[in-house]
Amino acid sequence: MREELKGPKVENVSIALVEIPLENNEKEYMVYLLNLRDDIMEGIIVASTGYGEHPTTGEQVKTSTLRKGIELMLPNEAARIEPIMPDLFDLTNEYWVSFWVNDDMYDKRFVFIPGSINEKEFKMIEQLGYRGVILEA
Repeated sequence: MREELKGPKVENVSIALVEIPLENNEKEYMVYLLNLRDDIMEGIIVASTGYGEHPTTGEQVKTSTLRKGIELMLPNEAARIEPIMPDLFDLTNEYWVSFWVNDDMYDKRFVFIPGSINEKEFKMIEQLGYRGVILEA
């Protein structure tokens, strides 16, 4: 593939899945996009989908593809993408992020592989103030 067709390398952008404590010891899980860059990201589109094998039945499963548009994100800003149910943690959960900085379009695929979303492995994500897992570019 020609180098100019690959586009610029995505750096300092992350997808985080965090656990948010609720009342009565319940938990909510939320996915965030983090702009850890020194510049403004614009025209952001995040497409998410889950797919894989159901852990108990062996049946192939694919979730709907959800798309979220975000007009812009300032440096060191976080944007809420979507809630996610624990039933989906055993699937491959893919987040495709596209955005513009100045006149350059960036594109990056972030993938939580089955088993990577495990509460025992959660760590504090300082930017959000919650425990979770983070995929960094």
